Amino acid sequence: MTQIIASFAEIAPRYRALFCDLWGCVHDGYKPFPAAVVALQAFRAQGGIVVLVSNAPRPKPSILRQLDRIGVPRDAYDELITSGDATQYAFLSGAAGHRVHHIGPMPKDQPFFDEFADPALADMATANPIELVPLAQAEGILCTGPNSELDETPEDYRAAFLLAKTMGLKMLCANPDIVVDYGEARIHCAGGLAELYEQMGGEALYFGKPHPPIYDLARARLTALAGSVADEDILCVGDGINTDVLGGMQENLDSLFLTEGLNAGQFGPAEALDAVALEAWLLAEQRNPTYVMALLR
Repeated sequence: MTQIIASFAEIAPRYRALFCDLWGCVHDGYKPFPAAVVALQAFRAQGGIVVLVSNAPRPKPSILRQLDRIGVPRDAYDELITSGDATQYAFLSGAAGHRVHHIGPMPKDQPFFDEFADPALADMATANPIELVPLAQAEGILCTGPNSELDETPEDYRAAFLLAKTMGLKMLCANPDIVVDYGEARIHCAGGLAELYEQMGGEALYFGKPHPPIYDLARARLTALAGSVADEDILCVGDGINTDVLGGMQENLDSLFLTEGLNAGQFGPAEALDAVALEAWLLAEQRNPTYVMALLR
């Protein structure tokens, strides 16, 4: 049975490390959430380890700059892993071929191609360069999101995906999120495009939550920081029922679901969640988070 909690401090002593989502949990794209920052700082002050695990399609160096810019303090976390980091390994290994068509906002996502958290990836990029080409010349597709995030939807790509499917192109999806809230705006992500491509008969490979590659990378970075950490000592935190919670379930990790992110307002006031409505919804979704709270605090 899922336990509703009011404060992260209620359960913090049970865990040694967090795999904590970023967008919608720690910040909204423009500014940090002060209570979430305080909760993470307090966990670290008591000896906990915070690994931020984001489905951002850009690599760690780019997201670190974003966090610094919007004011998320570095003492709120120990490490940062992104879906972009995990995707780069497959991309540079030629998983979509060596002539690839890119779909995604530029120059915003340029760091995917020339910034690397792992020096070995920089070596791979130099030794086996990937050429970005028009769709008609491609051996595969890399999708980091819609080209125009604020005014495009997956349906805008139906014609291109029909051609890609006919050509038998494999898509690497660098962000499995379907949508994300950017301030007050809800924008489409690469996961929505990949979902449509699969519905049309194409093949998509995913590297962020809830899929194994990003958890393998998170565990490796956690081990580098703290040595071996048992699964029962790791808690996944996030507002994505089909990313953070499902990923935790598939990895046999406990999870804390935050209702006031993507599902804001669905279960009543943040200070008095409707337990009956919440349990009914979780049952229908076939998801079983260990804990639920409105906001990280």
